[in-house]
Amino acid sequence: MATKAKTTEKSEKPAKAEVKAKAEPKAKGEPKENVLRTYGTGRRKDAVARVWITRGSGKITVNGRDLTTYFARPVLRMIINQPFATLNRVGNFDVLCTVTGGGLSGQAGAVRLGISRALDLYDTEFHKSLRQGGFLTRDPRVVERKKYGKAKARRSFQFSKR
Repeated sequence: MATKAKTTEKSEKPAKAEVKAKAEPKAKGEPKENVLRTYGTGRRKDAVARVWITRGSGKITVNGRDLTTYFARPVLRMIINQPFATLNRVGNFDVLCTVTGGGLSGQAGAVRLGISRALDLYDTEFHKSLRQGGFLTRDPRVVERKKYGKAKARRSFQFSKR
């Protein structure tokens, strides 16, 4: 066994003399310098959204299309803009996101959660107001599965007395 230990010691490469300097931690609430974009993942029902935010003019792109064309209903657009409205930062960030699965309502909720998580990573000062607004909490409600002997999840077949 002693011979094995000697061979493993010889095969190891010597440690490099160069050590990279560690970056000093930023003050709390100070945005990161040279941040190109920040990422957040959002989920709601069966929808999954991958969201990237950058400093910009407020342009929101969903699956390569403009926000107004992808989410035609004003209620869905309002849901997506809620985190920005809470932080008084409407029009300060450009959003690029890809959404898959679910319907439009679930996708809008997923994008909202993704934006909120990305904003939280962008600046830690945003965390408290986003948390109080409930934007950082994933909605756990999903569609209940269908049971056998039932028409749907809970709906029974029509009862016939005779």
